[in-house]
Amino acid sequence: MTSITAQPSQSSLVNTVIQKRLIGKAFFIAIGLFAAYRIGIALQANPTLFLQQVINGLQLGFVYALIALGYTMVYGIVRLINFAHGDVFMVGAFISFFAITRLELHLWLGKIAPNLPQGLIIGVGSITVVMLSMIVCAWLAFVIERIAYKPLRNAPRIAALITAIGVSFFLEYFGALQFVFSPNFITYKRPFGVVTWSLGADRLNALQPGIAPPAGSVIFSNIAVIIIVASLFLLLALNFIVQKTRIGKAMRAAAYDKPTARLMGINVNGIISITFAIGASLAGAGGMLYAIAYPSIVFWMGLIPGLKAFVAAVLGGIGSIPGALVGSLIMGQAEVLSAGYISTPMRDAIAFTILIIVLLVKPTGLFGEPSREKA
Repeated sequence: MTSITAQPSQSSLVNTVIQKRLIGKAFFIAIGLFAAYRIGIALQANPTLFLQQVINGLQLGFVYALIALGYTMVYGIVRLINFAHGDVFMVGAFISFFAITRLELHLWLGKIAPNLPQGLIIGVGSITVVMLSMIVCAWLAFVIERIAYKPLRNAPRIAALITAIGVSFFLEYFGALQFVFSPNFITYKRPFGVVTWSLGADRLNALQPGIAPPAGSVIFSNIAVIIIVASLFLLLALNFIVQKTRIGKAMRAAAYDKPTARLMGINVNGIISITFAIGASLAGAGGMLYAIAYPSIVFWMGLIPGLKAFVAAVLGGIGSIPGALVGSLIMGQAEVLSAGYISTPMRDAIAFTILIIVLLVKPTGLFGEPSREKA
């Protein structure tokens, strides 16, 4: 007797998919509620310590934002995950290090006009070093795009992805050569001194070196202020370029429809190269800011921050500039709070767990939109 196996109907398959999505969302909500519960307990137990961790998370999150914007800009136009972007970030840190230690570029204004205030000399010199790092990283990304990525423009995406991984390894281990950067950890020389303040219940106090802060006060330094202010300035500058300039309009047109953009007279290949350069310049600035905050650099230092910035871009919705910022701030808080209230090794595990959850529950991220096929 012939047995007939019943095939599932289309409606049952749809119901199964809906059930799986609901389960995934319920799991995501449960994790969020648990995290909120733990944060609430920590806030109630020691509000000062919690606020301290939030400040540290903001400092880290804004650095991640400068890296994540490069990922999201490039992906928005060429649909490429540029895994070499984190190593461009590393190059920016080393360029600023050599500019400070070998060239003393942060003191150039004082050599010309020694009578100027020291703060003005250091401020202008530090901005000069940041600009040098941004220019070198922009040029490096332009060269990488022309040599490694442009010939693969019409190749399968996996070919460009593998090339990006290869470029990443090349930058790391080329930088490890003794005559290039160094294979060893190097202590980063800050271009300015660290000034620390304690914010208590009544007033703001400057802390002297070696003196313990008052009990119940929140500690922050000029480094955190500089990182947040510089990052916000660069983010606003990027938003102005994208929204208000001809290049920005061309970027948005190329991201939406490259063939039509070419018909409208836009040099799409040139716009792609400019996009790589702008994203890399932000990574170069982020490399210097990261090295100032955590003054130890090495040739593979861009690997983990680059991956976490990629997670932040996915969390916010890769291809979305506001999403990259919000995702980076969330990542910074998640990493610092995990290290502070769970354990230090868990900070990386939490970061990549966020990636898995986002891909399972909302692959488009917080601000991403589902891709639409063009007729």
